[in-house]
Amino acid sequence: MRKFNLFVAVLFFTGLSSLQAQERIPQVEELLAKMTLEEKIGQLNLLTPGGGVATGAVVSQNVEAKIKAGQVGGLFGVASPEKMKVAQDFAVNDTRLKIPLLFGSDVIHGYKTTFPIPLGLAASWDMALMEKTARIAAIEATADGINWNFSPMVDIARDPRWGRIAEGAGEDPYLGSAIAQAMVKGYQGTDLTLANTMLATVKHIALYGASEGGRDYNSVDMSKVKMYNEYLPPYKAAVDAGVASIMTSFNDIDGVPASGNKWLLTDLLREQWGFDGFVVSDYTSVNEMIAHGLGDLQAVSALALNAGLDMDMVGEGFLTTLKKSLEEGKVTEDQITQACRRILEAKHKLGLFNDPYRYIDASRPAKDILNDEHRNVAREAAARSFVLLKNHNNILPLKKNLKIALVGPLSNNKNNMLGTWAPTGNPDLSVPILDGLKSVAPKATIKYAKGANISNDSELAKKVNVFGPRIEIDERSPEEMLKEALDLANDSDVVVAVVGEATEMSGEAASRTDLSIPESQKKLIRALVATGKPVALVLMSGRPLTIPEELALPVSILQVWHPGVEAGNAVADVLFGDYNPAGKLTATWPVNVGQIPIYYSMKNTGRPATTESFQKFQSNYLDAPNAPLLPFGYGLSYTQFEYSDLSIDKAGIGQGESVTITVSLKNTGNYDGEEVVQLYLRDVVRSITPPMRELKGFKKVFLKQGESKSVSITLAPDDLKFYNSQLDFVSEPGEFEVYIGTDSNATEKVSFILN
Repeated sequence: MRKFNLFVAVLFFTGLSSLQAQERIPQVEELLAKMTLEEKIGQLNLLTPGGGVATGAVVSQNVEAKIKAGQVGGLFGVASPEKMKVAQDFAVNDTRLKIPLLFGSDVIHGYKTTFPIPLGLAASWDMALMEKTARIAAIEATADGINWNFSPMVDIARDPRWGRIAEGAGEDPYLGSAIAQAMVKGYQGTDLTLANTMLATVKHIALYGASEGGRDYNSVDMSKVKMYNEYLPPYKAAVDAGVASIMTSFNDIDGVPASGNKWLLTDLLREQWGFDGFVVSDYTSVNEMIAHGLGDLQAVSALALNAGLDMDMVGEGFLTTLKKSLEEGKVTEDQITQACRRILEAKHKLGLFNDPYRYIDASRPAKDILNDEHRNVAREAAARSFVLLKNHNNILPLKKNLKIALVGPLSNNKNNMLGTWAPTGNPDLSVPILDGLKSVAPKATIKYAKGANISNDSELAKKVNVFGPRIEIDERSPEEMLKEALDLANDSDVVVAVVGEATEMSGEAASRTDLSIPESQKKLIRALVATGKPVALVLMSGRPLTIPEELALPVSILQVWHPGVEAGNAVADVLFGDYNPAGKLTATWPVNVGQIPIYYSMKNTGRPATTESFQKFQSNYLDAPNAPLLPFGYGLSYTQFEYSDLSIDKAGIGQGESVTITVSLKNTGNYDGEEVVQLYLRDVVRSITPPMRELKGFKKVFLKQGESKSVSITLAPDDLKFYNSQLDFVSEPGEFEVYIGTDSNATEKVSFILN
């Protein structure tokens, strides 16, 4: 891939104020001049009539009457051209000014064609693929009348206890920024007036992935230096890519919830970054500032408008209190007008004023949704997302004529293939692992046994099964299920065990303090290994898990996340070697929960651990290593790659100059394959403590068996910069170390001096 220059994308202080940068749109200004105060406030109201996946307790009431009264700017949770047309008819036929509605939805990783969860897609390190999956999602969603997407979620997440780590790109701002830009481009295309493009929404601004304790909706407390250098870049990258809207987060920042935080929504977002789109709250997050302790509904609604929030999702605080706040001098009409202007400008960008029914075409769903082309991309995307964690005795790939025992509670299970946050997908249309193996290897003898429940914890099952039967507890006894699986294993050449999390064990409101595989499945794995048969674990999860026991067993492990609608076919493609896995982890896997937060770019301490063995008065644990179980960037292949001849074109450079690093990569194994060459930079001495290393470049390279290639990555001047204690974006003279290799533990090193 072409090298992504992160810090060209994150020059925080070069943007003009949006009020200065954006020219007024005559059609919008003419409309604003005709609008009453009530009509302007109505455009700031986003409702849901229900029927989708509600992520809060509130569902809007009397939606039809409110649309006809001009009190609604947009809807979400509605899909299909027929339903959209009914609602749009109310807006354009029964209101005074005939202002069309926006129709939003959470299209997080595909629409009906469901792709792997975002954390899995990110593991492909393939920006062209990321953009393609977003483009397909936009084509399908717009075919059902949706013109506004609540994606991408770009929150940096370094605590896998937080269930929403599944929805993002992982722990790294450089990679996360590249993915944010690819997805915005995929959703919005180059022309938003086309009927197969849609408004993208970057979320959740800001810092949501750093919720304390990994507990969803919790507080965040962070220094500005850490924000600017580590957590804000992906949001800014999306802004630079032209993202149309931004959604606020649930957490507070410097003690002020994001939906009412003026520093965040005006000073940073609009004045420093030059964002000229509109800002929408998350689900009832304005109302939730009451529980945060900031006042009653009128007070928090006024706080949100003053902060720079434009649209209130579901809570209706703007609708019911802004007029009173205006009368009492707590807000101004100019603020209401400006918020309304931004909503109308978004509708203008979509071409809705010229054709309110642009996205409502009953002929499109049949040809544009879940077609063969899209399913083929879903199959490819899934295979490219898989990460080979271990290949004991080169068990994988499997021959296609073996006698295979397929066991595990996720082996023949459609309900858990799509993954969390797939409300528009249909689990019944997914391909389970059993069907995929039989399809790809028809000459193999494949027999199935469940072997265990996902969990025997009935209380956990109740919590997880809110949106469907994700954890089904079998009526048979655990002993009976286990015996069936062991009998099958003993009569087979190899065992494939599909184990891990149910889909809703990760995602929103799915935080966990125990990240191990449930004990019901651990017992199954131990018993299968005890048979002496070769065992390959296919591991499904929406987050990094703590698997030191499983990694120590004589098994192979293929991490497949939740792969999407083509799950079974993609898993089979990789297990049987039709595709050689090339995925790399984008979040560090801890040894145990006590190590969290753990990530590759941590800073050194004044008393760093200097040896493998424990020493007193160094930064160590008494009961665990400092190192993770699996590092960021990790991932094996069926082949092997050799790095050599690392070189740099300049030993010293001046300010504003670039430097190019080159390495020779050779495929020394027995299969064709791909390798993600990763470049990490260490600023040895600087005015604030530097990370031990930071990702600054990567290239995905395909090599045939025995082939060699020279791979070059250029560091641009901004790649050497950081935000100092005054939040100035600077590079400081001194030594820089460059590491290139297969993961964040790369040891091949060269150095240069910045003068």
